[in-house]
Amino acid sequence: MIRLQHIFKTYKQGALEVPVLHDINIEIEDGEFVSIMGPSGSGKSTLMNIIGCLDRPTEGEYILDDTNVLQADETKLALIRNQSIGFVFQQFHLLPRLTATANVELPLIYAGVNRKERHERALEALAKVGLADRVDHLPNQLSGGQKQRVAIARAIANNPVFILADEPTGALDTKSGEQVMEIFTQLNNEGTTIIMVTHEDEVAAYSKRRISLRDGQILQDERGDTGEFSRQY
Repeated sequence: MIRLQHIFKTYKQGALEVPVLHDINIEIEDGEFVSIMGPSGSGKSTLMNIIGCLDRPTEGEYILDDTNVLQADETKLALIRNQSIGFVFQQFHLLPRLTATANVELPLIYAGVNRKERHERALEALAKVGLADRVDHLPNQLSGGQKQRVAIARAIANNPVFILADEPTGALDTKSGEQVMEIFTQLNNEGTTIIMVTHEDEVAAYSKRRISLRDGQILQDERGDTGEFSRQY
């Protein structure tokens, strides 16, 4: 479970203080599929960075399962990012000289998984996203949609507590975006918790809960079964 309580974030620009998040309170249960939405400047990227342990709030409390994240030192935070969170970014962030399998193995190397097991887990993750026939391909031999599927395989290989996806279809064409969202839907149906940042209604339509931000505050938090929201693909 993820619990954010009274989260505030203020950045300092010289003598000027710029408030970005104002009293954010969110609880996300295991197995949820949540989209975080909002226009540019709404605070959604800052909130994503806090949830992903990439940034700390100015005030508030963040509990991930039984861990008070904000009391963790940098070593503990790195461990949380590696073992508890699977990251999927808009621009894939694959290493160009490594095969799909080797890219997926990277977080497993950092987690200390032995060579045989991490290779097996990487192949299993790639098969799960429909890339069993692309395991030895380099990123420049893959389409944009296939690159994002490698990134998803990398995110799930370490069996994280949740997947944090930042605009996962933003660099993809409509068909590839739909394929990626269907993979997220299947993973969620199997019990994976997914938190997705997006500004697109048609992408958020795949989620079961939408949290809308504006000016650093929660404007709306609505729940519904998949398909209840209008889907435009």
